[in-house]
Amino acid sequence: MEEQYLPRDIEQHAQTHWESKQSFEVSEDPNKEKFYCLAMFPYPSGKLHMGHVRNYTITDVISRYQRMQGKNVLHPMGWDAFGLPAENAAIQNKTAPAKWTYSNIEYMKGQLKSLGFGFDWSRELATCRNDYYKWEQWFFTRLYEKGLVYKKMATVNWDPVDQTVLANEQVVDGRGWRSGALVERKEIPQWFIKITDYAEELLSSLDQLPDWPEQVKTMQRNWIGKSTGVEMSFALQNEVAGLSDIDVYTTRPDTIMGVTYVSIAAEHPISLALAERNSELAAFIQECKSNSVAEADMATMEKKGLDTGLKAIHPISGEEVSIWVANYVLMDYGSGAVMAVPGHDERDFAFANSYQLPIKQVIASTLADDPAFDSSNWQEWYARKNDTRTVNSGEHFGELDGLDFQAAFDAAADKLVELGKGTLKTNFRLRDWGVSRQRYWGAPIPMFNLPEGGEIPVPLEKLPVLLPEDVQMDGVQSPIKADPEWRKAEHDGQAVEHETDTFDTFMESSWYYARYTCANLEDAMLDPAKADYWLPVDQYVGGIEHAILHLLYARFFHKLMRDEGLVNSDEPFKRLLCQGMVLADSFYQQNEDGSKIWFNPADVQLEKDEKGKVISAKSDSGESLIAGGMTKMSKSKNNGIDPQTAVDQYGADTVRLFTMFAAPPEQTLEWSDAGVEGASRFLRRLWKTVYSHLQAGEAGKIPGSGLNEQQEALRHKVHSTIKKVSDDYGRRQTFNTAIAAVMEMMNEVTRQADRSTPEHLAVEREALEAAVLLLAPVTPHISQHLWAAMGNGDDVIDASWPQADESALVQSNIMLVVQVNGKVRSKITVAADAEESSIIETAKADSNVAKFLADKEIKMCKVIPNKLVTFAVK
Repeated sequence: MEEQYLPRDIEQHAQTHWESKQSFEVSEDPNKEKFYCLAMFPYPSGKLHMGHVRNYTITDVISRYQRMQGKNVLHPMGWDAFGLPAENAAIQNKTAPAKWTYSNIEYMKGQLKSLGFGFDWSRELATCRNDYYKWEQWFFTRLYEKGLVYKKMATVNWDPVDQTVLANEQVVDGRGWRSGALVERKEIPQWFIKITDYAEELLSSLDQLPDWPEQVKTMQRNWIGKSTGVEMSFALQNEVAGLSDIDVYTTRPDTIMGVTYVSIAAEHPISLALAERNSELAAFIQECKSNSVAEADMATMEKKGLDTGLKAIHPISGEEVSIWVANYVLMDYGSGAVMAVPGHDERDFAFANSYQLPIKQVIASTLADDPAFDSSNWQEWYARKNDTRTVNSGEHFGELDGLDFQAAFDAAADKLVELGKGTLKTNFRLRDWGVSRQRYWGAPIPMFNLPEGGEIPVPLEKLPVLLPEDVQMDGVQSPIKADPEWRKAEHDGQAVEHETDTFDTFMESSWYYARYTCANLEDAMLDPAKADYWLPVDQYVGGIEHAILHLLYARFFHKLMRDEGLVNSDEPFKRLLCQGMVLADSFYQQNEDGSKIWFNPADVQLEKDEKGKVISAKSDSGESLIAGGMTKMSKSKNNGIDPQTAVDQYGADTVRLFTMFAAPPEQTLEWSDAGVEGASRFLRRLWKTVYSHLQAGEAGKIPGSGLNEQQEALRHKVHSTIKKVSDDYGRRQTFNTAIAAVMEMMNEVTRQADRSTPEHLAVEREALEAAVLLLAPVTPHISQHLWAAMGNGDDVIDASWPQADESALVQSNIMLVVQVNGKVRSKITVAADAEESSIIETAKADSNVAKFLADKEIKMCKVIPNKLVTFAVK
């Protein structure tokens, strides 16, 4: 063993060794308990960032720990390779998305290997490869045949200059990102999968996931949005567009007597029919098409509308109410019409005040602290269900007055049902999954469009529908939409056309975890035997930003595959860990126009005071900079730390150790150069301790008896650390506290570095081997080298996890801290079974304690078992 710790050399050696032995390739073994550990796969953007490093270090630590538990561990990796960023990069770099993507995959794969992650690369997949998306296409055709796929007109973002559909992220301040034109909402044919058919199961089976964060389950419940309400009809005075009434759905039938008008969407059939002879309304509908439909934007935008001049009949009172077209009502939600209760809905309230429409209070607070109802100032309680009662129902429905929410709900629902004007109904906020994208870099949707209209699925023998990869991007139109030759196809002797839309990339990420179980299978989507062996995933790790869409779509897709007979489990991911973000210092220079130029921390010169506090920051050219504080590493703030730079400087093990030690996995991690240097110092100290131990001579076995007090204390520390770290890695998943425990144990080892006897050398060897094994999941390279240096024949990855020796945990003596008036004055050693009175006398007799008790009145003396003795004196 070399005296100096040289990370680059030992890490290269370990990685070469693992690769030559194919150490992480696994196959199904019915005789071993399986463990499937998975990190959300990356988009091949070109370079790893620290968020990637943290994510994959977490799964690597868990995988290695479970392997040392004797389990058959699957830990795969692949690439979420389709999507809009590749198109943008291709345009910018004047290349094809495929070439850019494959090049990035190779570079990032090398970065992942340099960090020592134990991935089974034999199962690597990339979603842009046709051997992957072929089976996604096949599955889509199966869903179509089952009636779970349909095509309908749907609203998209349309750039009128570039004549193309834009993704939401391509719309900036309401304008196209390239043309700058005001974006319109336009209806075009789109493909949908009926996720709403599974809404109830998606909601109820969340209860089968006790090891998911409650926050994520709550977010999914809210997104699915199950509600019970009433669907009712407002009759029209005169038939319009073939309609004699307007249907609305409400979860607040208790407010039915507060309806003062009805709002309909700009795209409602009544609106469109009236616009044919009303130019003002036609112009307003056109204006609405350029509005953002994001919920956050709709909540803050100005509420606008036009009176149609039509009247609807209130279903209970029979009174006339006006019908307005309003920009805050969307056709995509419900029936495209709402009963407006401005007294108790904030958007209706703002609209009514803008157009001087009646506002009627029908709910009153029962809490004295709430202000009185004021039709000009909104209060939160106006929309509350709890601590309220109904009022002002008047002559038409007086029996509604004085009821709480549930009683009023039931009374109003019963009345509407009795009158034949309404029915109880359960609704979901969830809408069917629109999977059509008008972009190029995605899997082609496997449908043939027929000359006479309609479509049929592409048969299996003609799959995959290949996406051409050698293309030129002009940034305006998809190459497959622009190429009439690509569209041409033949089926059963007749000319047909390929669908030119491509799949939403959530399609690929919704089943990749299952494909890993049989990634090289050529003749089917999944091998049910292999899928059933590995699935569900035992541990899934990824960012909280994927809590809704990705995780919901993956759960849905899993149930679809189950119903196709491809898997036999109900849920894809048994345990979920959402890791926190990685933060770093940010620095900027303020321009005269208020804009900022951000500087990478690596290019900033810092001046610190004696306590390490930054007192000035300057660029390399000497310009003064402003500290922007700790923020998420991002391109916009230019504060990303290149993982490769950190690995080159300190070694992969140091980066991994810091990443796991600096914060619990679910919390944000603040990147700190000082923290990284501290992790490096600890590994050098571990190396030096093992080296000096080996230089001291051969260590024998620990004798069954005859250890002195110091040696027994060290053994107790070692085995209590094993017990704690095992729990931290396994049940608690608090890797930072596990590392802290090993560091504390190593402090004890170095404090007791007496190698004069064979007994102590043996106890020290046990401690050092335990430290190496406990750190092996986090710092695998140095652990591999030290394990071998201490004479162990097997690789550390194949070693068994250390087990706590219960006999070593039994202490004959214990050490207690002694405090006087809250300040530590000494430490004493007493028998583990000593009486309290004996412990107090021993504490009083300690010379360091006695001088603080001399001539003092002892007001209180207390022994806290196994921890401390505390005195209060006067």
